[in-house]
Amino acid sequence: MALGTPATVALDSLGITFTAHPYEHDASNQDYGVEAATVLGIAPEQVFKTLMTMVDDDMVVAVVPVSGKLDLKALASALGGKKATMADPALAQRRTGYVLGGISPIGQKLAHKTVIDETVELFDTVFVSGGKRGFDVELSPADLLRATDAHVGAIARD
Repeated sequence: MALGTPATVALDSLGITFTAHPYEHDASNQDYGVEAATVLGIAPEQVFKTLMTMVDDDMVVAVVPVSGKLDLKALASALGGKKATMADPALAQRRTGYVLGGISPIGQKLAHKTVIDETVELFDTVFVSGGKRGFDVELSPADLLRATDAHVGAIARD
């Protein structure tokens, strides 16, 4: 394990095999997921970003490919909710224990409902934040679903 983060600790404790991919993060780049795809030489469709949202009154983790955008209406619908909005960034950091740009869907400080876009099932492995800017982990979609206790849904759009 290259870096010890709550995400990698959680994966280790679950006995999940993953590959650590640290890379040099450019502090001037705010498009963290696309940066990871570019630096690691991976198709953007295979790299997933973690977005913290509010569905009605509940904080929810939405995980979508960096090549697309989150469809908030589809997210609310996937959970039987009425309305979804992006979570306040400061609240997201407090609830997850991670900094913006390094929020992992795995090993968050508090457990949240998690929905991962259905395109996750198109790949043998996918990449998500490992819990720090400049650090992704690669794992199978099945292991990502197990580590996050997530549901799969059509929540991304181009």
